[in-house]
Amino acid sequence: MSPIEPIRASTSVRLDPARAFELFTARIDTWWPLETHSRAADDLEGEGVKVEHVDFQTFAGGKVLEHLSNGQVLPWGEVLVWEPPDRFVLAWKPNSNANPPTELEVRFTPEPDGTLVELEHRGWERLGDIALQARGSYGEGWSISLCRFQEAADREVA
Repeated sequence: MSPIEPIRASTSVRLDPARAFELFTARIDTWWPLETHSRAADDLEGEGVKVEHVDFQTFAGGKVLEHLSNGQVLPWGEVLVWEPPDRFVLAWKPNSNANPPTELEVRFTPEPDGTLVELEHRGWERLGDIALQARGSYGEGWSISLCRFQEAADREVA
């Protein structure tokens, strides 16, 4: 399969890179749209199971884990690169399908009034026949997620 263009998205926030990095990672469950973009919403819809919290283990080799009200702990990804407050890279697979993970990189670059947060989601060709469909659905999802992140960052400085 030929290479598929990564999803690239960005937002600027009025936090310094260290605070933006910490909000994006260690406090992901304070802003992530869990009601629509979670394993509970995707895999357990209608079962009354809720996300209790998301644990973003802040070290290379750590996991991003969704903790559910029924006691289940479901993985979203694994930390491949951990370079606070500059960037992190994840093997991203927030689902139970048999496909391999894609790769998600998020960079935090200082700006005069805060931080530029740039996201690149790549490796779509690893998904074979569903690659283009998966990339299409993630494009909208990242827009929603970054908007929620920006709103949370705005609350931090208010």
